[in-house]
Amino acid sequence: MFSKQFVNLLGTFEPIHLEQMERVKLMNRVDTKFAFDIKVLAEILPDLAENYFVLEINTIRIPSYQSQYFDDNKLSFYCDHHSGRPNRFKIRIRKYVESNLLFLEIKHKFKGRTNKKRITVDDFKSTFSSEMNKFIADNSITKSTLLPTLENSFHRITLVNKTRNERLTFDFDLKFTREDSTKEYKNLVIAELKQEKIDRLSPFFVMMKNRIIRPYRLSKYCLGAIELYKQEKIKMNRFKRKYLYLQNIENHAC
Repeated sequence: MFSKQFVNLLGTFEPIHLEQMERVKLMNRVDTKFAFDIKVLAEILPDLAENYFVLEINTIRIPSYQSQYFDDNKLSFYCDHHSGRPNRFKIRIRKYVESNLLFLEIKHKFKGRTNKKRITVDDFKSTFSSEMNKFIADNSITKSTLLPTLENSFHRITLVNKTRNERLTFDFDLKFTREDSTKEYKNLVIAELKQEKIDRLSPFFVMMKNRIIRPYRLSKYCLGAIELYKQEKIKMNRFKRKYLYLQNIENHAC
């Protein structure tokens, strides 16, 4: 659980609310990820208040998220990412816990850009309804039968640039589950800068450069799959360096 320190630090930010978020929906965008330990988040938040609003939903500035991911029995979506395919998909149900909203989401990565589409659903699923299957088929996904592969939960801080068309998220308190297996990351923060196109003059981009924190590419789904499918000897050689980097962050912070 995050400390009250983050609640206090976010108190210096001007709020932005869901109805004001239309300009930064960025359903088609470029994502840049960074990873660092939670102590760094506490250090950098005060310096971001000048340039960013914080998303506030019903007075809550650090909401909870849960996700249920789907793949086929060969973990083809994971393998596509591992192979570096420029045209790949990710399918999940995302739950916004405090508001009890759930969406079936398809994230399509194509030549470095992310295109996200979604429809509302009522809960996590073990099988898809006809409407959900149609939504998936309409988005040209041809994998065989999709099954729930893992779930995750985390807390998120969402910042919105005051002048640029960009959104910045910090995910932490990560927890991955699959049946009876669980893996938690209590000290790791995954930051994601979402932009129409890469803008290295973004205040956050500049901040990361000054701290010599370089972008990295490894999705939360892939990280969870590595952790929870070890016994199946999941292929991870191309991810090993990135995985060890995240492990070093988590263990060093301890």
